[in-house]
Amino acid sequence: MEIRTVGVVGCGLMGSGIAEVCARAGYDTIVREVDQSLLERGLERIGRSLDTAVKRGKLAEAGRGSAWERLQGTTSLDALAPCDVVIEAVIEQLDEKRRVFSALDEVCPPHAILASNTSSIPIIELAGATRRPGQVLGMHFMNPAPVMPLVELVRALPTEETTLDAARAFCDSLGKRVIVAQDRAGFIVNLLLVPYLLDAIRIVESSTASKQDIDLGMTLGCGLPMGPLTLLDFVGLDTVCYIADILYEEYREQRYAPPPLLRRMVAAGYTGRKSGRGFYDYRDGSTDRPPA
Repeated sequence: MEIRTVGVVGCGLMGSGIAEVCARAGYDTIVREVDQSLLERGLERIGRSLDTAVKRGKLAEAGRGSAWERLQGTTSLDALAPCDVVIEAVIEQLDEKRRVFSALDEVCPPHAILASNTSSIPIIELAGATRRPGQVLGMHFMNPAPVMPLVELVRALPTEETTLDAARAFCDSLGKRVIVAQDRAGFIVNLLLVPYLLDAIRIVESSTASKQDIDLGMTLGCGLPMGPLTLLDFVGLDTVCYIADILYEEYREQRYAPPPLLRRMVAAGYTGRKSGRGFYDYRDGSTDRPPA
């Protein structure tokens, strides 16, 4: 199947990054958000990211212009009717994702592949909301999508071989490396990553070490680009808590259970960078920032 037009549902942090990647790779890209203000905010984020790529020598000025011309924003799911593949990147909640997939099944042409950027929800739960389960799979981009080279493809029981092959070829054309996981909650990356992040919270909770020393231990001791608490703030504590709940529901193993401190911070609104405060304080004038 030839893919010419790509749809992205959601223009938040992940959706805007995925839309940018697709437009830069030469695809006509339609990105949908629920209202005009959120759409404008997402498009502004894409514009800033393209500008940064130009400044860093990762993208030519002409390439920036052509990528921007290939982008189209909309607040209507019906506008995704011409798409050959649609990537859902809405909030990590099953009911909302199922509603999106059911609507896309009505709107998109019969040949279209429907993919989810979910980081934890079993794909079969989404495929079951459509009449084309063989054309549904997971397409999990890493954050930030324009920078991170990996895409995790997730094959549900009904996913057809031709769907997986087309998705792999599409991701290759985006310049991404592909890994393939079977349809179990967490797939590969989060199945390994989430317990590590939760253990870092437990160390803080038990006062075994300071947050700065935990992060420095993993960056300087293990060569990781950022410590676990910094990463938690970057991803969003509410998102990690929700993913952990999904994993615990699936496996019933204590290592996936959200620690009490995580739940308390989410309840307080301390969700990380996006709220201005998480394990570190990102508000103006604060000196409580992640260690360099």
